[in-house]
Order: sequence, then structure tokens, then C-alpha cells
Amino acid sequence: MTGITLRRLDARNMRRFCMLDVQPDLFGAFALMREWGRIGRAGRVSTTPYSTEADAHAALQRQRRAKERRGYRPSSP
Repeated sequence: MTGITLRRLDARNMRRFCMLDVQPDLFGAFALMREWGRIGRAGRVSTTPYSTEADAHAALQRQRRAKERRGYRPSSP
């Protein structure tokens, strides 16, 4: 499983993160896992089920592009 972590840091005290990952579920399908919130605090978690892994990865890429348009950048290791 390869997750993506994005962060948004700017001068307006905007310290946010977003983690995206595709994981299999117990029923043979796949789910897009999203966690977001302020850096240093517990984040909110959302799970969206998809019937195929390709659909889940396509949704992950759409979410990643949307976040990058809003100023999020991949975090450094």
C-alpha cells in the first residue's frame, strides 16, 4: 500500500495535512481512505468504497489534483 501525504503551510497560519491511501476491504472491494485536519491534532477520517482497485486509484488521483490546486504539496520524508 502506498499512501500519499500532502501538507499546506502558508503565512496565514494554515498548517493542514491530507493523507490519501487505497486499501482492500474485507469484502473483496477497495476503499479510498482519506484523513485530513490540522498538523499536530487528530484528523478526520473518511472511507469511500469502490468495486475495483482501478476506480479507487482514479479517485485518489482526482482528490490529489484537487488538493494540489488548493495549495497542498507532497510532504518531504
